[in-house]
Amino acid sequence: MLVKGIMSQPTKEDHLKIHREGLALYDSGKYKEAIDKFMRASQLYEKLGNFFDASYMMFKAAECSFLLKEFGTAIERFLKSADTALGKGFDRFGLGGLEYARDCYKAMSKEKSKEFTDLQKRIAEVRKKVESQAF
Repeated sequence: MLVKGIMSQPTKEDHLKIHREGLALYDSGKYKEAIDKFMRASQLYEKLGNFFDASYMMFKAAECSFLLKEFGTAIERFLKSADTALGKGFDRFGLGGLEYARDCYKAMSKEKSKEFTDLQKRIAEVRKKVESQAF
């Protein structure tokens, strides 16, 4: 693309700026807008190999979905956050994502579903692992 005779360079997105913007939107109660920032920041962190912050930003997007009572979407995002964290050894953080996903099932009155039961088993396994690593 030419701009005034000069070839323009693609703008590099600043993951930290997007991260901070998401937190500011979250803090001001603008959850829908915050989700977009958190999702983008998560993608950028993942591309950079920063899996903890990728997981954290996905968790924040899930929290927003939970607060908006979009429980199905929140479950997907909490589980993605947990999978990313657990896959890289951030077991305590991953456990939090699993527990929040469980809370979403409870909010939807789906404690008797197979998904809820399976999630309860997974939480117990991860909790046991975390407790065995305690100092």
